[in-house]
Amino acid sequence: MSKQFPNISESEWEIMKVLWKNSPLTANEVVEAIDKADWKPKTIRTLLDRLTKKKVVGVNKEHRVYTFYPLYAESEYQRAEAKTFIDRIYGGTMKSMLAQFIEEDALSEEEMKELRQMLEKKSE
Repeated sequence: MSKQFPNISESEWEIMKVLWKNSPLTANEVVEAIDKADWKPKTIRTLLDRLTKKKVVGVNKEHRVYTFYPLYAESEYQRAEAKTFIDRIYGGTMKSMLAQFIEEDALSEEEMKELRQMLEKKSE
């Protein structure tokens, strides 16, 4: 049985990228690290609060300074999001997705070479 991950929005994903890159961080440090000129500090604090309630982000409340940290590894979430995407769009088959990328020249020669090497290594 696979682990269930709480759904997070595109905006919440931006907050998580900051926390995965460097944590623990205070809310002010997250605000400073977010590179979204149109996001107000209150918006970022609201997103942190939502992520905390979803139990995606943990809070350390020492010395009246709240610091935030991710409760899941970035690779775990990426894997879960990729599986959800492939299930939803390609009916759960990776082959369909890869075929579409290859047919539309969405992969460079270098990327295809890397994929061939990965497939050969996997089949050994």
